[in-house]
Amino acid sequence: MVKYIGSKRTLIPNILEMIESLDGVNSVVDYFSGTSRVGHALKAQGYQVIANDYASYAHCLARCYVQTDRAKVLKHTEMLVDEFNTLQGDPGYFTKTFCEDAWYFKPENGARVDAIRESIESKDLDPDLKAVMLVSLMEAADRVDSTTGVQMAYLKSWAPRAHNPLTLRVPNVLDRPTAGKCKATNLEAQDAAKKLTADLAYIDPPYNQHSYLGNYHIWESLVKWDKPETYGIANKRIDTRTRKSDFNSKPKSIIAMQNFIDKVRCPYKLVSFNNEGYLDKSTMESILAPHGTVHTIGHDYKRYVGAQIGIHNQSGTKVGKVTHLRNTEYLFLVTPHGVEWKGVGTPAAAVVA
Repeated sequence: MVKYIGSKRTLIPNILEMIESLDGVNSVVDYFSGTSRVGHALKAQGYQVIANDYASYAHCLARCYVQTDRAKVLKHTEMLVDEFNTLQGDPGYFTKTFCEDAWYFKPENGARVDAIRESIESKDLDPDLKAVMLVSLMEAADRVDSTTGVQMAYLKSWAPRAHNPLTLRVPNVLDRPTAGKCKATNLEAQDAAKKLTADLAYIDPPYNQHSYLGNYHIWESLVKWDKPETYGIANKRIDTRTRKSDFNSKPKSIIAMQNFIDKVRCPYKLVSFNNEGYLDKSTMESILAPHGTVHTIGHDYKRYVGAQIGIHNQSGTKVGKVTHLRNTEYLFLVTPHGVEWKGVGTPAAAVVA
């Protein structure tokens, strides 16, 4: 899957362990699905998953990794991957915007992205198959980019991987889980809280001022293929200036989270949140407490690579120092009042409240 700040890759075993310890949980709503790494893992374990995200690129990832079943698309995906891997480059919007005006990718790889993306658009593909092919292209581009993992800026000199030729692979689409057909939705978070329900809500909201749309604007443009106007050295989509979330605002984040939790109708809730976020541990617990018994476990992890090398501005100049190399990822499990939780083994690095 694509490189992603806030990815729960290392936290997934703990998430699965907590959910598997609960009685009667067969379905899960992931309200902020991002890369769908968590939803994909839950589907693999047999859960029925609804994966939601407001960003188009995240919805595309959810459609590929959560909604789509392997038997439906595998044969056609393999054929299209082989076909697209033989396409010659044809420079267009992507090459001009992200390889010449900015240096996220080598121009020869950008030209291949242009050619493949135009070919995908020209074919009358089933929507699920189209999502799988877009994810294949997104992941291929991610493997040859020249960033520290976010698209706020590109490196001053090419990353070694940027010299590799762009090559598509077949995404790891899963079979339909035993609990039933999964679904991907593309709703704003507050609307999703009102409309989507399951046995358990998995909630992983933005935790600070950094917008995922701003951090991954290239994937948004690649999926939407609307060839938007851009601005700044980073060549961000112009709509990143207006598509703002209250979760990315310090003064608004508490109310946003409060309103969201109050709307969620799932009996169990599992919230993941970072100790670098706007809401501290006690505040999150106070928001969750009216909805059941709150169990909190903290896991210690390395910070993402960009945070480990210092703070840089859009021109790549270092403007801030590294203050710490590790952070704490909290898991807040809310069980209904009166329901006893069996609990799970506490990892060595965990702190239990």
